[in-house]
Amino acid sequence: MAEPNNTPYPPSTPVPASTPRSASPAPPIPNASPDATTSRAPHGSGPESTTPARPIVLHIGDPIKYNPQTYAEFSALFDVVRPSAEERERGELIRALKERRWGDFSAIFRPFWGTGGEMGRWDAELIDLLPDSVRIFASAGAGFDWADTQLLGEKGIIYCNSGLAAAEAVADFAVAMVISTFRHLPWCMSAALSPDPSAFQACHAQATGASHTLRGRVLGLVGFGNIGQQIAAKLGHAAFGMRVAYHDVVRRPAALEAALSASFHSTLASLLAASDCVVLCTPASPDGHPLITAETLRHVKPGARFVNVARGSLVDEDALADAVEGGLVSAAALDVHATEPRVHPRLAKLAGLEAERPGRVMLTCHNAGGTVETHVGFEELSMRNIMAVLGGGEAVTPVNMEFLRRV
Repeated sequence: MAEPNNTPYPPSTPVPASTPRSASPAPPIPNASPDATTSRAPHGSGPESTTPARPIVLHIGDPIKYNPQTYAEFSALFDVVRPSAEERERGELIRALKERRWGDFSAIFRPFWGTGGEMGRWDAELIDLLPDSVRIFASAGAGFDWADTQLLGEKGIIYCNSGLAAAEAVADFAVAMVISTFRHLPWCMSAALSPDPSAFQACHAQATGASHTLRGRVLGLVGFGNIGQQIAAKLGHAAFGMRVAYHDVVRRPAALEAALSASFHSTLASLLAASDCVVLCTPASPDGHPLITAETLRHVKPGARFVNVARGSLVDEDALADAVEGGLVSAAALDVHATEPRVHPRLAKLAGLEAERPGRVMLTCHNAGGTVETHVGFEELSMRNIMAVLGGGEAVTPVNMEFLRRV
C-alpha cells in the first residue's frame, strides 16, 4: 500500500480530498502541556461556558504528535478539552461526569491506543453518565472489546475505531507469524543464541523434519475485513501461493472473493476443519464470548497452525495450550494475550528451548499494529471521524450503526 496520505487507506477506499499531508514525526503542538490542556477557558463556570460557540470535544490520552495540520483544523472547529491524567482515572472520571465538569461535550477523542484507557472499560457505569449531547466516540485501535458499543449506539453515540489505519501493519506482522508457524522461527532463533552449541546443532538437524513451505496450504481467516483482506493478498496465490478461505458474519461480494481467490465458509467449524493455518483477525466476537475454545478446537484439522493478531480475549488460552501440548495444533503464534501484560505460563513454556518439542509457540508483545505509520493514521482517522459526524456528514469507520438509536 502506498502512503500518500496521513491515514493509510487501502487502495479500494476513497481518500478524502481534504486530508492534508504532514511530515512524520511532526513537532509537538505549540503550547500543548502534558496534561489538562484546553483550547479555551475551562468549562463549567461563567455564563459563556454554558453556551459554547463551538462543540466541545473531550480528548482523552496523549497530545497530538504526528498531524499538526489536521489538528489545527480540528481545534479551529471545536473546543478541545483534555482532562489531566488524574481526571482520567475511573473514580475521578465518574465524579467529573456526574458534576458535568466539562459541560455538554459532543465527542470523545482517543487518538493513541497506549493512553486514554486509564478509566478501564467503557461500560454502563460510565456510558450512562455521558451527556445526551455526545454524538461520537472516535478511538485509536482496531479492537473494541473494551467498550460496550451496543450501549453506546443505543444512547445515540457512534463508535468509530481506527482499524483501517493499522490494517497494513497488522497484516505484515501476521505474515511473519504465519511463516513462523510453518518454519518454527522461535526454535531457530533461540537455538542460535544458546550458549550450548548442541542446541544449534539439534535445531539444524531436527527443524527440517518439522518445517513446511506455505504454497498450496489452506489459509483460514476468521474475519475478512481490511486486515483479513490484506493478509489474503500478501499470502495468497499471487505471492506465497496459499489457498485462501474465510469465515465472517457477512459474506463479501463475489467480485472481492474472485479478486483474492477466497472461498467462504458459513460456519467457523467448517473453516477450522479445512485450514492448515488459522488466523484470527476479527475485531470482536459477535456475542462477546471467546471464539476459540475447547469446543471449537475440536473441529481443527489435526496438525493445523494457529495465529492471533486480533484480541487476546477471543481465545481460551488454556484450551489452546491443551491443543498444542496434545499435538492437535502443531504450532501457534500469538501477538495478543488475554491477561496482558502477562502471557499464559503454559504457552510461554512451550515457546522455550526447554520444551519437549521446541519452537511450537511464538509470543510477541501486542506489536502487530505498532508502527509510526499506524499511529499517524490513528490520529488522523480519529479526527476525521469527529469532523465528519459533527459537521453533519457520515462517519468514516463506524462499527455500531446497527445499534444506533434512530430519531
